[in-house]
Amino acid sequence: MKINEVSKKYNLSLSTLRYYEKIGLLDYVERVSGIRNYSEEDLSRIDFILCMKGSGMSLESIKRYFDLYEEGEETLEERLKLLKVQETETIKQLEKLQATLEYIHYKMKLTEGNIKKRDKKNGRVKASVGN
Repeated sequence: MKINEVSKKYNLSLSTLRYYEKIGLLDYVERVSGIRNYSEEDLSRIDFILCMKGSGMSLESIKRYFDLYEEGEETLEERLKLLKVQETETIKQLEKLQATLEYIHYKMKLTEGNIKKRDKKNGRVKASVGN
């Protein structure tokens, strides 16, 4: 897959893709006539990078994970430790988002109640749909 296609697929700028390669998050991407041609393995790495970034993992930690991966099976425990740390951070983010969503629902109910009070006070009754 050409760099323009990868850019569109993942909504990443060309410079971001080149940067990921420059800092070693992506291995050297094969080129055909000077144009980067991303393999399925490259795309899999991009999926991992974006997932981990989405969870709040730093590029440095993602790079560390890939470095450990390259070192082989003797680093499995250390890679698992990195993933567990990120799991904990992601759970914390989810809990914060859940609390935020609950607060939004609370404020929506209050606002809906205020709308009903206002409409009742002004003599407006919302017509039932489908009756």
